[in-house]
Amino acid sequence: MSRETDVGYGTTENSPVTFCASPTDNMERKSETVGYILDHIEAKIVNPSSGELVPLGAAGEIMIRGYCVMLEYWGDKDKTDECISKDGWYKTGDIGSMDAYSYCRIQGRIKDMIIRGGENIYPAEIEQFLHTHPKVMEAQVVGVKDARMGEEVCACIKLVDGENCTAEEIKAFCKGQIAHFKIPHYVLFVTSYPLTITGKVQKHKLREDTEKQLGLTQGK
Repeated sequence: MSRETDVGYGTTENSPVTFCASPTDNMERKSETVGYILDHIEAKIVNPSSGELVPLGAAGEIMIRGYCVMLEYWGDKDKTDECISKDGWYKTGDIGSMDAYSYCRIQGRIKDMIIRGGENIYPAEIEQFLHTHPKVMEAQVVGVKDARMGEEVCACIKLVDGENCTAEEIKAFCKGQIAHFKIPHYVLFVTSYPLTITGKVQKHKLREDTEKQLGLTQGK
């Protein structure tokens, strides 16, 4: 018996889902997007700083409006006003892009974005590429403090059991395949990541631990 698995996207504040794939979608759409916007829901991609719409295919913050959007955070008007605009658009805090058919690609979280020398870098893009390395079981990318660039890219990598690898090997793998400013400046090999109770990686804690390990918190 064969079964189809479809991907979807939603948040607690926009329950249950806002984008969903179709069983008839091709493999590219199933593997690279979270599907298309559902009926009676609106979505737009905006510049996180200006709030202006970005062109189709460009990355920006995903915003949702429709019956699925919650009314408010209970007893927290300030947070509600921060996340929901006066005309009903919910700011997801997620970075993504949308094509002409409303299929959405998720690229990361705004709060996880790395700003290196004025360049915006989305960790998820680098993580996805690192996962194609045959020795890499899992990769998490964070931004760490840097006096000259503001932040530098650091990859924290779990290797496949029994494999050995070096930072130089990882950097060489990236060279010519991703933009030079996205190539990790630091590569650390780890055996575990700090997790939430639901099993999600705590990026802020990983960043703190990484900066301590690299000696970037001295004098703080």
